[in-house]
Amino acid sequence: MASAFSEPTWVLVPGGTCLFGDNAKPLPVPALLWSTTPVPCGWVEQDLPDRAALPLTGITQAEAAAVAHRFGGRLPTSVEWEWMATGPRRRIYPWGGEPWKPKFANLGPAGTGEPSPVGAHPAGATPEGVLDVAGNVWEWTGRTTMGNGAVIRGGSYVSQPLYARCTFLNAAPRELRSPGIGIRVVREP
Repeated sequence: MASAFSEPTWVLVPGGTCLFGDNAKPLPVPALLWSTTPVPCGWVEQDLPDRAALPLTGITQAEAAAVAHRFGGRLPTSVEWEWMATGPRRRIYPWGGEPWKPKFANLGPAGTGEPSPVGAHPAGATPEGVLDVAGNVWEWTGRTTMGNGAVIRGGSYVSQPLYARCTFLNAAPRELRSPGIGIRVVREP
């Protein structure tokens, strides 16, 4: 990876109590700054101008954590990610309760079949302005699972709309380098 990093823009998501998962377990979440979009290649890989606006993918969870650290942040926990996506009203999707349409997120089967530039679906933003929470690429979290896995959230360009629901979580091997898994950075305000 190139040594010259661009700086992300940040969105403050106030803290609160996340009713986590399908069982709505109440868990506290602090106020956090979130990168407005998943990290695009251009923030990290200065020598790939044709991919500059596309999400950074093909990195392991440990590499994603190192990128987050370079931005002065970290990977979000699964609970923090869900709180950012659902908000206090427990939205079904990051944009609200309206069923998925192509304008909201890059998802299959109507997706492009490949990642789109970050921020390309502003209609799917959270009320705070966090973009691409659903679709385009899954996002690594700091939550590990049994069997050397990690929780990923948000769905990707080949996912069905069900995977874009704010409470849906998945897992992937921590060493996986997938074109469908990216990174979003979180840090303390």
